[in-house]
Amino acid sequence: MAPSLTPEIAALKASLETQGVKYALASYVDIHGMCKAKMVPLAHLGQMMAGSELFTGAALDGVPQAISDEEVAAMPDPATATVLPWQPEVAWFASDLYLKGQPFEACCRTILKQMLAKAAAMGFTFNLGIETEFFMLKENADGSFGPVSDRDTLAKPCYDLPSLLDNAPWLSELVEYMNQLGWDVYSFDHEDANGQFETDFAYSDALTMADRLTFFRLMVKEIARKHGYLASFMPKPFGDRTGSGAHYNMSLADISTGQNLFETADDPRGCGLSTLGYQFIAGVLRHAKAICAVTCPTVNSYKRLLRQGSMSGFTWAPVYICYGNNNRTNMLRIPLAGGRVECRAADISTNPYLGAAMILAAGLEGIAEGLDPGAPHTENMYNYSLSDLETMGIDMLPRTLQEAIDAFEADPLSQAVMGPLMHQTYIDFRRQEWNEYHSHISDWEIKRYLKFF
Repeated sequence: MAPSLTPEIAALKASLETQGVKYALASYVDIHGMCKAKMVPLAHLGQMMAGSELFTGAALDGVPQAISDEEVAAMPDPATATVLPWQPEVAWFASDLYLKGQPFEACCRTILKQMLAKAAAMGFTFNLGIETEFFMLKENADGSFGPVSDRDTLAKPCYDLPSLLDNAPWLSELVEYMNQLGWDVYSFDHEDANGQFETDFAYSDALTMADRLTFFRLMVKEIARKHGYLASFMPKPFGDRTGSGAHYNMSLADISTGQNLFETADDPRGCGLSTLGYQFIAGVLRHAKAICAVTCPTVNSYKRLLRQGSMSGFTWAPVYICYGNNNRTNMLRIPLAGGRVECRAADISTNPYLGAAMILAAGLEGIAEGLDPGAPHTENMYNYSLSDLETMGIDMLPRTLQEAIDAFEADPLSQAVMGPLMHQTYIDFRRQEWNEYHSHISDWEIKRYLKFF
């Protein structure tokens, strides 16, 4: 016998029925931040909302369970009900994982919620906007992938209008869907690599933004498939072009009034940032290497974080652990209008729940300890030599996934945020990824060494 519906769930079910929805998805993410789900007929919405959909964690990447363990249950968040714009018979729900009736400690969404609760206890709401960069590609006759537009061939294609217009059919569909969902897209463009695009939409509280980025990646891939293309969120698919970032734009607001606490009209450093904002920055810089293991989580991520790389001249991705004003050569940038902090290191393969949790924890530590990051860097940091930077006390971000995981493991903040189970799981999974990559014989090695020696 089906359980009786609460008034809230009954109203939700009636609303979805009115919209023509027939099925509901209880969706959560694995260690990569990729959607996993079960689908139920809408008649069973009540059971699904009560946690009826069970999952064997051992079947997934980074869900630390043995085959013999009790299944985890997806507990959908009613506030996230989202009708798929491209398949309106289906509604998607972001979910938390539970085990034996309690929140599962290795659930990515729960880890972020726990850190948001800590911020709330300090009187803060964590607001977050994520800039979404990605590649839209078509398969060539030889099996390689290239830009959708035959005109997308410029050496410096950033903001190229003909290429943007050639991609209008799928781009306009994407933007229409995003606005239909209430995301308020305010800009989109062709980015710095051939076949690369960016959409910018309104910020929100961090949990909502993490849910939206998760859904966004799903939606873009489905639109690409419909048009016969491939959407890629790989950080650096082409060695001679820029990679795809997911710049975190961050601020703290007063939990009662909603006032932006990073805003000020009186900043002696001239960046339009409050003392609280500078303390937040100092905490993030202190833990930058450990944060990088989560915001830049793959082997490929570190092909993007190069001291020199882009065919446009300097790489647009930062490599130095420092901050500045409206200056893109720092890890942390304070945009021209002030009032927020942008982390430019994060790439589009990030798990937004874990990335947001780590960076928030570091920022809150900076506030709790009253840290000061020093004066901002307004100069081009790429013009300094390594010895200059060493004299200035400026370190570099990790150069490989192995370095990042070493930093993550050594930093006590990581375990405090993740909890013991997810902390060790993350380390083990990423070390395995590094070891598999390191033992792989690449085409580059064959071409360089096979006949040479």
